[in-house]
Amino acid sequence: MAAPLRLMALFLLMLPSPLRKYLSVSHHRPKEALHPIVLVPGASCPNIEVRLTEPYMPSVPRCGAMKGTGWFELWVNASDVLAHDYVECFKEQMSLIYDPVSNDYRNLPGVETRVPNFGSARGFRDKEPLHPEYCLTVIRETLERIGYHDGETLFGAPYDLRHAPPVPSQQPSEVFSVYFKRMTLLLEDASKKNKGKKAIIFGHSYGGMVALEFVNSKPLAWRNKYIKHLILVAPTLPEGFMEPLRNLISGTDILYLPRTSPLYLRPTWRSFESALVDLPSQAVFGHEPLLITKQRNYSAYDIEDLLTAIGFGEGIQPFKRRAVPKTQSFQAPMVPVTCINGVGNRTPRQLIYWDGDFDASPEFVYGDGDGKINLISMLAFDEKMRQHPGQRKQFKSIKLDGAQHSNIVTVEWALRRVMQEIHEANWISS
Repeated sequence: MAAPLRLMALFLLMLPSPLRKYLSVSHHRPKEALHPIVLVPGASCPNIEVRLTEPYMPSVPRCGAMKGTGWFELWVNASDVLAHDYVECFKEQMSLIYDPVSNDYRNLPGVETRVPNFGSARGFRDKEPLHPEYCLTVIRETLERIGYHDGETLFGAPYDLRHAPPVPSQQPSEVFSVYFKRMTLLLEDASKKNKGKKAIIFGHSYGGMVALEFVNSKPLAWRNKYIKHLILVAPTLPEGFMEPLRNLISGTDILYLPRTSPLYLRPTWRSFESALVDLPSQAVFGHEPLLITKQRNYSAYDIEDLLTAIGFGEGIQPFKRRAVPKTQSFQAPMVPVTCINGVGNRTPRQLIYWDGDFDASPEFVYGDGDGKINLISMLAFDEKMRQHPGQRKQFKSIKLDGAQHSNIVTVEWALRRVMQEIHEANWISS
């Protein structure tokens, strides 16, 4: 038996009887019985294309070589950036500028960007060619084996990872305003193609947060008409967690380029709005020391001081005006929601830069979580959802012991549980 069939057979044996019948390899549900699914991937997955126009003034002449030539791939295959000696140009053309007048982020003058292949579940991928499975590829292939087809019942909604969804009606976001409009049309079109069926939205990691905020941006009547279920897998949470703090200080491998370090790409990362969101919130982390040095400890109440200490004082204003309001604006989506998280993994709870050298790698004090997101953050989100009168009966939280932030959508045993929730959402009437 081929490997995919062995996996599917094993998967079927572990399901409840109704789902086993529903998913029987020899009795696939016909296309007209499937609810459309929209996949919203993690931050490292969406591609970015760029077009350089006349106002662009490159820092070095070779970075302007593509000016006037139309759209080209800036972040699709990380190896290509090195092969074309384009790293410095990449850093410059990916960077954003915070505009305090508009309280929004924009590209450098003369740099236009877009996210290609919106609508296709095959339109995004991990930038490391050796790990194609990271960007919901396994989920997509499993869905295709049970009858889903790209562009008919299966869709993708990649976004610009540099930006963050705004607080509804309180913050401007030119980029996410366009994205939310495209997402709205995508779901309406998906429903129309499938005889008016509601759609399942599936978001992983940062894509889970994007999916949640999209739903919250829509009128309740629209949600009730077009959204069947919202499945959030290891979503990044506005309650905050430690990973964004470490990334902000030391850089991140989300911006993966071979033979470069997170520290080298740190200035570009810090220019993104996404670098400032999901920092540990005061409501969840309180006065507990998050970062420890010989001279001073920093808690969630000391983030502004910490930004100054790490040499990123220019981040204080966007942090106060854009990041902090997100931690204070919980809104229940008021649609059926399943949230799936990994637990039981060593997850940084405190960072130690004892000598105050923020260019060095920190030591960690560990707690529980999925390796990136802290359990305390997951539980705080669960509590908010369950406390909301209109949401508690439409909310299901699943904790998978041993599943990690990335492999929760790739490792076989966790994937079976995630797929079961997809199928139940598809199968149960609402």
